[in-house]
Amino acid sequence: MIATEKLASVREQFPVTKRQLYLDSAHQTPLSLPVRDALYSFLTEGYEMAGPKPVWVRRVEETRANVARFFNASPSEIAFTKNTSEGLNIAANAVPLEAGDNVVLIEGDHPNNAYAWLNLKRKGVEVRFVPLKDNEIAAAKTFEPFIDERTKVVTLSHVTFHAGQVHDLASIGKLCKERGIYLVVDAMQSVGVIPVDVKALNISVLAAGTHKGLLVPQGLGILYVADGLDELRPAYIAMSSMLNPPADYIARAEDMAVRKDALRFEFGNINLPDLHALDAAIKLIESVGVSNIQKHVTALGDQLLSELDKLDVKVVGPRERGQRNHIYVLDLPVQKWADHFARNDVRVSPERGGIRISLAVFNTADDIKRLVDVIRTGLRETTAAAVAQVD
Repeated sequence: MIATEKLASVREQFPVTKRQLYLDSAHQTPLSLPVRDALYSFLTEGYEMAGPKPVWVRRVEETRANVARFFNASPSEIAFTKNTSEGLNIAANAVPLEAGDNVVLIEGDHPNNAYAWLNLKRKGVEVRFVPLKDNEIAAAKTFEPFIDERTKVVTLSHVTFHAGQVHDLASIGKLCKERGIYLVVDAMQSVGVIPVDVKALNISVLAAGTHKGLLVPQGLGILYVADGLDELRPAYIAMSSMLNPPADYIARAEDMAVRKDALRFEFGNINLPDLHALDAAIKLIESVGVSNIQKHVTALGDQLLSELDKLDVKVVGPRERGQRNHIYVLDLPVQKWADHFARNDVRVSPERGGIRISLAVFNTADDIKRLVDVIRTGLRETTAAAVAQVD
């Protein structure tokens, strides 16, 4: 785990930990003090100086460079969006797909990825769904039987929201590179918690929001588009998308060339407050290191699984290290247990398979002990109620 003093220091930056047991970072992460301060500073500049936009824009580019470093990308490969769904829709409409081409997805993956591609069926694009159980990990061999010469895209979540699987992007990326297939990745549940090297994984396009592992409020997304994929064309353009934006602000039909970098997909004003917050959040994350965060939440997961075994409580997803990371879905009846956790001031999420527990850098071994005590109490209440009903 992270050194005790470092962990304690980070935890102090999240006041929510003093108010409740927060185990819901796969839904959204709570505000940290540095993020709150960054937002307050931005607002202060706005009302005291009427918005120093050139300064704000310069900071956007600094943050873009920091985000690029997160992914082992270059700043030219990073665009800012509103959220993951917008990024996935940008990708779906940018890839040059023709009637008869096909896209391969995992059945039951996040619906917002599926809808982005299903929307192309009206153009004659075939969408193929690969069946996968909640305790299985997708790898190259998972997709191979569904790929043919008309397959243009393989797309999936790096980490699933509903069972916590960490899919084998390395083998999938290798397969896509060999077959000349675009690999489009939803990294919403992995960025900031698991190191993601877009080059090593051969990712073509990656989309992620920033309100989970990147610790920023909703409304900001990240889009990575690999350099050299000039054939990916934006469905929407604005002056900021253009290769030669007119200095006199007069659009000319004879020059419609768009930029060659990822910024061709970024148009209009972007979420400046959240960009300031993201800069602060990245500094907080880097004070620990994403690899260390991954080790920390995985160790907490080890502790959780061990305690659940003692209580005979099952998890829906995988148990093996490397196949799971920070998301655990407890196989417990949703309605009863969601109410039980709420009554005991434990923040979790109901999920399709049970109750989702999701861990973050600010969680501790004591949090796991408290959670287990709450579960134990709930099991006793269930047993008592069953006995009373029989009597």
